Order: sequence, then structure tokens, then C-alpha cells
Amino acid sequence: MVMAQSLFLKLKENAPDCLIDVLAPAWTFGLLERMPEVNWATAMPLTHGQFGLLERVRLGKQLRSEAYTQAIVLPNSWKSALPPFFAGIPVRTGYVGECRWGLLNDARKLDKQQLTMTVQRFVALGLPSSTPLPPPCPTPRLSISLAQQQAVIAKFKIIHTTKILALCPGAEYGEAKRWPGGHFAELARHQISMGWQVWLFGSEKDQDIAKQINQATQNTCIDFTGRTSLAEAVDLLSLAHSVVSNDSGLMHIAAALDKPVIALYGSSDPTFTPPLNPQARIISLNLACSPCFQRVCPLYPVGHGNHTHCLTGIKPERVLELLPP
Repeated sequence: MVMAQSLFLKLKENAPDCLIDVLAPAWTFGLLERMPEVNWATAMPLTHGQFGLLERVRLGKQLRSEAYTQAIVLPNSWKSALPPFFAGIPVRTGYVGECRWGLLNDARKLDKQQLTMTVQRFVALGLPSSTPLPPPCPTPRLSISLAQQQAVIAKFKIIHTTKILALCPGAEYGEAKRWPGGHFAELARHQISMGWQVWLFGSEKDQDIAKQINQATQNTCIDFTGRTSLAEAVDLLSLAHSVVSNDSGLMHIAAALDKPVIALYGSSDPTFTPPLNPQARIISLNLACSPCFQRVCPLYPVGHGNHTHCLTGIKPERVLELLPP
């Protein structure tokens, strides 16, 4: 969704009066509400992986009354193109994907050599097919109000008189994208000794690793994992001075908040989905086996000795060198 904001910005740049409505899972609304380019958000009633043919047809028919002039379909699945088709939207743009001829009438062939980054692929769909590639991509920028910041400060009873380091130790995709908890803990101990606060972010699935990090600092971190909505996490991150994160959604959010981000890459490709902010710093060892895009290291599985050299080899000292004073 953060990368999609680059598309929204490009659409507004080319047609300032256009209205952009977004069909997306309801849990993303906290992000969309912080994107001034978005006029309205409609909840996708189906979860990822659900086919739900009748539900998609019904949704499309419900959208007919909105009289949209164009639909840009970002997912490449066949089922994702069904609602715009049944909504009767005259221009339906997207990549061919799963043989979507007919469902899309502005079907583009994806040139992966020209469009090497996900954000470039999104932005290109908002431009005429004759546009030279790759297109320039606006930097995502989430808009946070003082009132939103004050609301989370009050709710979580925050006292912040020092600088804040935000650590995002989770990664939904799998173990091969997660920097070791012990390395995060070493960063936390160092910054706390320098008078900083350290805040831990993530979902309920990240609570174990956050607990491990916090215990290693004698519970001197503030642990927000599993305690916030996505919107609250965004507003809290807007208060941080620096962010260290695995390749994750929170990394992209921190970059869109214009924070100094240090992004740690293991099994994924930093050239494909990098943090979209020029001040972000990327650390990747660029081993011969990377990127493998595996959830668990295929060379040294967990429990069988050493593993994920692409991440364990990134030492805390290297990250500390990049943290701003």
C-alpha cells in the first residue's frame, strides 16, 4: 500500500482534479487515511487467497453506481480483475497476469527488464502505455497531524524527552528476513546507554522476539508489539528519530514518514522493494546465495547448526555506525 501511494501521487500530478477511490482490505485504512491523495476507501470483503466468485461479482455490481471512468488493478491475479469488469468500468488497466484478456481492456505486458522495481510497475499503470520506461516515481509521504500524534501520546501515556530509536524486528514473510533478536538487543542496549528511548514495533506474531529483545535490556524498552492498531503504529513511528527494520511493511511506513531508516536485507532483494526514501540506508551482504526469496534458509535450516549467514553476518557494529547521533 505504501508503494501504491507513488501511483496515487503520479495520478494527482498528471490530473490534479481526479478523484481516487481505493478498494482494499479494511486493515489498510489506517494508511489510506494518511494519504491526502485518496478520496475514499472501500473494504474488500474477501481475505487474501479467497476466490469468492459470487462475492466479487456482487461487489462489482455494487460499484456500478459510482460511475468510475478507470480502474487500475495492481494485483496480477485473475480474480482481482473481476470486480472492475462487473462494475462496467470503461477503462480497466493492469498487467496481463493470469491471462486476463477481456477482463482488462487496457492490458499491459510487464517488461521486467525495464521495470525492475515494484513501485515502477505500479506507477507505469497510471501512465499511457506509450510512456518511456522506467517512469519517475514520486516518493511516498504519509501525512500525520499533531492531533493524531497527541492522541497516541495520551493513550499510551508516553513521556518522551529524549531521542527515540524504533526497532521493527518482525517480518511477516519468514525467518530468512529476520535479523537476529540478539543483534537488535545489542543495538537497544547501546542506544539506551546513550540516553535514548527504544521502542519495539510489530504485530502479535512479533511479541516473542520483542520480549526476547526487551528481556536482554532488563525491560528498559517500550514494547508496542501487538498493542496497537496499524494507524496507531504509524502515528507512534512518526515520533521516532531513527528506525532500524527488517524488510517489512513497517520499514516502508517509516520511509514514507521521512525517517532515517536502516533497512536490513537477507533473503529478499533490496533492488526490488527498497525503502522509498533517499535518506534510507540499506545493509545487505550480497552473498552469492542471496536473494533466495525463501522463508527459511535452504542452506542451513533452523536447528541444524549455523544458518541465514546473510543476516547473522550483519553485525550490530555496522548498524551503529549508520545511526545518526
